[in-house]
Amino acid sequence: MATSGGFNHRNGVSQRSSLKPLSSSGVRRSSTGSMGGSTAAAAKDDTGVPGRVRVAVRLRPRNQEELIADADFADCVELQSELKRLKLRKNNWDSDTFEFDEVLTEFASQKRVYEVVAKPVVESVLDGYNGTVMAYGQTGTGKTYTLGRLGEEDTAARGIMVRAMEDILADISLETDSVSVSYLQLYMETIQDLLDPANDNISIVEDPKTGDVSLPGATIIEIRDHMSFMELLRLGEAHRFAANTKLNTESSRSHAILMVNVKRHVKGRDSTLSNENGNNSHISKNLKAPLVRKGKLVVVDLAGSERIDKSGSEGHTLEEAKSINLSLSALGKCINALAENSAHVPVRDSKLTRLLRDSFGGTARTSLIITIGPSPRHRGETTSTIMFGQRAMKVENMLKLKEEFDYKSLSRRLDIQLDKLIAEHERQQKAFKDEIERITIEAQNQISETERNYADALEKERLKYQKDYMESIKKLEEQLMMNQRNYGSDKITNGQKDNSTDVTSNKENLSALEEVVELKKMLQKETLLRKNAEEEINNLKNQLSQWKRSEALGNSEILKLRKMLEDETHRKEKLEEEIAMLQSQLMQISFEADETRKQLDLSEPGKILGGLDSLMEQVRQSQLKESGNEEKSSIAQLFEQ
Repeated sequence: MATSGGFNHRNGVSQRSSLKPLSSSGVRRSSTGSMGGSTAAAAKDDTGVPGRVRVAVRLRPRNQEELIADADFADCVELQSELKRLKLRKNNWDSDTFEFDEVLTEFASQKRVYEVVAKPVVESVLDGYNGTVMAYGQTGTGKTYTLGRLGEEDTAARGIMVRAMEDILADISLETDSVSVSYLQLYMETIQDLLDPANDNISIVEDPKTGDVSLPGATIIEIRDHMSFMELLRLGEAHRFAANTKLNTESSRSHAILMVNVKRHVKGRDSTLSNENGNNSHISKNLKAPLVRKGKLVVVDLAGSERIDKSGSEGHTLEEAKSINLSLSALGKCINALAENSAHVPVRDSKLTRLLRDSFGGTARTSLIITIGPSPRHRGETTSTIMFGQRAMKVENMLKLKEEFDYKSLSRRLDIQLDKLIAEHERQQKAFKDEIERITIEAQNQISETERNYADALEKERLKYQKDYMESIKKLEEQLMMNQRNYGSDKITNGQKDNSTDVTSNKENLSALEEVVELKKMLQKETLLRKNAEEEINNLKNQLSQWKRSEALGNSEILKLRKMLEDETHRKEKLEEEIAMLQSQLMQISFEADETRKQLDLSEPGKILGGLDSLMEQVRQSQLKESGNEEKSSIAQLFEQ
């Protein structure tokens, strides 16, 4: 009983188990938002990872009263921090040795205490697990100093609450993640809200499906920066009950409970959207199903256990002490039952044990720090505190990852993507229509310009050949008239002359005939040129008819494009109808999911976890079967076009 059975426990990992639970420093140091193999598997089959309750002991230095009263007496405890051992002296020659996960001397700094006790729990909470940090010990041994010290004058004196919130705010993204805080106290078996003193009777609600404990009436404040959290702590400490006793000038008379809920968005698994033939070469889009990890950090500052004869409590303070001792006694019974693997754990004996149901024997990662004093006058209380810590070290929790699909975020993101696709489709349609109009106008302009050019060229050629023809005819006529006049005058002259002159006349006639032949040849040549001109005109007419046929083909192509545009408009209307159908199906699925959750609430808890995955798989299969062949195919055809 003096030792912990010879096994070495460090950072919550028992060397006895072959399983590897979460380590204190390796929980979150992988990529943020990624799902590790063991973690994802644990979340998938809903099986937990073993995690023993880690217990650290912290020694308070002697105060002024003890320095005077116990000056002649040695401390009742001796710490061996390197060996993680504590020796409790019975007398000058006999002592008991106890082993803990961490042994913190009176010289340990607040930073050191946070790093070895609370930081592994905070990292687990950031990864989606529940975590608990609790302080237990006699009145005046430094529980509130360890947990709730604000450190306004000296930042090195900041307690676990302040340092934990600093790490949480430094690790999350305020754009996608959220942190909310509730601050309560359990006073005289009544849960009161330290942030709203008027709310002084909050009920405890247990989820029959998961066994989680919630306080629906508590005030929940969302934290955006560290200063607002400090203001909440100051407000809560001002409303907490405290009294002056012989053991402590400012003794807490209630159990303070700080609840920090962390909600983080991480990337999920891939799902591919393809067409009905299974060919996703035309359209494929990887959709990251958004996952939400919800971790809850509970920091419990227990009121100190005390003996009435030593604390000197009277009247109302005595009643407060009785209530505190009863709740701590109920907590001790529960831890004893869990340590002994008892079939019955009396968690309903006190509201404190109901609130800490998940912390001991549940799914949360728990670190307990027990605070003790060195005075030999309080050896009995110190022994009781040490034995409480030893029994707590035997309690083992099953850590479970708290994550779920964020269907609302996925729906919003799909709506945004759908709006973008519709806008892009409309933009492409408009650009396509503008391109068709531009091509049509250019074709019409080219056809008109070509017609004008050929008409002008044809008219010029016609006028040119006509002018040449008229000039040639005119020249021939003038030449003919001149020849006729010359021939008449020559004939009269030849009649009066003798035969000797007839030879000369015949020569002149022959030359005139030669000229007539030459004129005939020129006329034939002009006729041939006219035929060539007419052939050129016919060629131009043929080319013009070819251009007109090209224009007709262009008009038919324009009609086809207009028909395609009308078909695209019809498909757009059909797509809008399918979008509306998808949204209605999404709303129907959400409604069926809510109905299923309500039905599951009435079923046995043991059947819920096994049926939840099959139910979600049926919903996914039905959604893929109904929408994968119709709605998604139309989207694929639209993007293909």
